[in-house]
Amino acid sequence: MAFIVSIVEGHGEIDALPALLHRIRDSLGTDEPLTINRPIRVKSGSFLNRSDEFRRYVAQAVARAAVAPHGSVLILLDCEDDCPATLGPRLLHDAMAIDSRVRTFVALAYREYESWLLAAAPSLGGKLGLPPDLTAPADIDRIRDAKGWLGARMPSGYDPIRHQAPLTRAMAMDMARTMPSFERLYQHMARLLSPPATPVSSL
Repeated sequence: MAFIVSIVEGHGEIDALPALLHRIRDSLGTDEPLTINRPIRVKSGSFLNRSDEFRRYVAQAVARAAVAPHGSVLILLDCEDDCPATLGPRLLHDAMAIDSRVRTFVALAYREYESWLLAAAPSLGGKLGLPPDLTAPADIDRIRDAKGWLGARMPSGYDPIRHQAPLTRAMAMDMARTMPSFERLYQHMARLLSPPATPVSSL
């Protein structure tokens, strides 16, 4: 059983992240129960650059998660131009220093959450006005505006609040997993949802 309290930066992720975590759970083929609290939304700039804001939101998330026997905290942010190998461990260290009562994980989408959608682009063809023959760009790591890439291929443009969650529900997990940042989150969920090993009887 897992109970997750998350911190996100985008309005779209309030619905998209719970959908994503349930999709990952389903793809793992596990029947472990998963409960996801409504994400806490922060402004990335103040969350990352103001220690009082960081402390306030992390403490709030941990307090919510700690009420459950298997509660944990997930911090999901767009990495933008930061190095995930540097920023991720720093954020985790700072979060654990505030309150280490529950398991905490930092997931950094390389550049943007929508980069994961781009990796799974062929599975999104025909959805929400996207071309049926949609293919993933060859240089996803170089695209700094994944939202713009999607919007340029949608009749009414891309709106994270309206489109992020439905596309998340439609995207192919195996395609998204080609992105290292997504695979890291996927493996975290796999560990989180793994039932404890049954002790071997000595009799």
